[in-house]
Parts: sequence; structure tokens; C-alpha cells
Amino acid sequence: MARDRTQGQLAIHNEATLPPQEIIDLFKITFNDELYQSDERFEQLLKEIKSVKSDLYNRDYIEAFSSDPKRVAYCCRWSPPRATSYGSLLSHLEPVLNVIQCHDGADQNVLCVGGGAGSEFVSIASMFTTSRELTSKYHVKEIDGDDMVKKSTLNLHLVDIANWRTIIKRLNDSIDEKWLYNNESDFFKVKFTENDILKMNETELDLPNLNLITLLFTTNELFSEHKAESIRFFQKMNRFCSSGCYLLIAESAGSFSHITVGTKKFPIQFLIDTILVGKKGQEDDGAWEIVDQNDSIWYRGDLKLDYPIKLENMRFFYRLYKKK
Repeated sequence: MARDRTQGQLAIHNEATLPPQEIIDLFKITFNDELYQSDERFEQLLKEIKSVKSDLYNRDYIEAFSSDPKRVAYCCRWSPPRATSYGSLLSHLEPVLNVIQCHDGADQNVLCVGGGAGSEFVSIASMFTTSRELTSKYHVKEIDGDDMVKKSTLNLHLVDIANWRTIIKRLNDSIDEKWLYNNESDFFKVKFTENDILKMNETELDLPNLNLITLLFTTNELFSEHKAESIRFFQKMNRFCSSGCYLLIAESAGSFSHITVGTKKFPIQFLIDTILVGKKGQEDDGAWEIVDQNDSIWYRGDLKLDYPIKLENMRFFYRLYKKK
């Protein structure tokens, strides 16, 4: 039975993640040159932010992420508040938390579609870090009469059509230096692929072996650009994802996430539900089931957070599906 929520607010901080200020500080450290080195560089950053904001308003996503300065600007402006909100959301959903923190003792494979900007990457790293700080989270097995700690690996695959490689490396270097100690980075493996997710096959995406797929503020972009190809991508997940795999989708709540089908506009989640779960009254025929959902939830950040750019609140919907 799905947990169905229609209102609510996520916690500012879930103890399964690092505190929000530590998450924000990671961005401050990573982009210190752009944020703090000089007034001139900061002013240039603000100009790039204004340009990206205009592109996003016009839904010109390709242009918004077309250059490294624009990608840095996006990461400095939008990724920090999203990282704190994603951390609260992901840790709020117990099945997702269990995957990211490898609670069953096995290696886990996560695919982040459109994950180049680093928001989910940083939030997931934060959750992974807190689990490794507590040895009680490790699974112990006996080898030759001795108890040994078996540390499972989280394999994170970030796929994005824009070239976020430099951004991901900068963030990953900061994560390794500031968060992951005692060789824990050996168990947090990050792979970035610059490619169009709609043109990748099930082998390239390793769909049969995935434990979790996230599409966080990406689905609307996909359907706006290529509706038919996006439908086929979801149908591909229907065919090739293994039983027990989770799929988390989050997107802006409200009319911005409505799409046109024929002459009518629908909330995008209705179309996705139909593709994955089945038409209303025929849900038993669908490949997935909804295990948690909310059509309008807020994440309101801590007003005391220290960051040189305003950190905005977020209102969005989410769906958590499980493959049958």
C-alpha cells in the first residue's frame, strides 16, 4: 500500500545526513575561487547566474548548461539548496536510505539521471558519510573464526547530456578530503557519463543491476524536449529493471510541471503513473507500484545558513516506485 501524502514539510535536517551547514560548506570550499577570491570574480559569477536563470525560464536547457562558466554558476546558485533538500527527501524515504547506506550489507548501484549539477551527488555522499561514521552500520561476518567488518560499496553513476565532468571532479575531491576518511572513498565509487540518457541502451545504463534510479528535477526537462523518446525510456525501465529496484522522481509542484498531450494539459506525474503503474483501475497490470508519494511538499531551509547567495525554499512533488 502506497503512503499517500498531499501536504507537508520535510525536516530541515535529518540525522541520516550531515548537517545542512556542512553540506553548504562543501560548496563554499569547492567554489571558493568563484565565491570569495575577489569582487570581480563574484560579480562575473552573478552575471552568469542571471544568464542561466533566463535560459531556464525559457526552458532552453541546452543553452543553460552550454559552457563551463554557466555550469559553475548553476552549481553555485541552485545546487546548494537542492542538495540540502534532496538530503532531507532521500533520508525521509526509508527504502532509499537503505540503498544509499547499504543497510543489507551488499554493494548497491544507483543511477542519477540528469545528475551532473551535483545536488543529488552531494546529498547522497552526505548520507553515505554519516553511515560510515558509525561502525554499528557495518555488517560483520566471521572469517576463519574472527569477526571482520565487511564494508559494502555504493556505486554511483551520474548521467547528464551536458559536460559536468569538471564540476563533478571538483566536488568529489572536496568530498574525499573533507568527508570520507580511513579510505572510505574506496567504497564510494562515482562514475560520470556525458550522454543523452534517451539514446543509451539498457546495457550502458546497467538497468538490470540497479537498486535505485533517481530523476530529480529532470523528468520535466526530458518530456519538454523529447516526449516520445522519454516515454520509450520509461518503457525501457519497465522491461529491464529488476524486481525490487526503486525509482524516485521529484519535480516542481504546480503548473510548471504540466505537459500537453493532444489538446489538453496534464500534471506530468499522471502521465508517468500511467506508463509505470498502469491506467487508473488497471494498476495490477503495471510493472511498478507506488510505495510513497506526495503531490505538494515543502523544504524550507534554515535561515541561519551561511552562504553568499540567497538559498531558496523548494516546493515539489515526488513519487517513489518499486519494480514488481
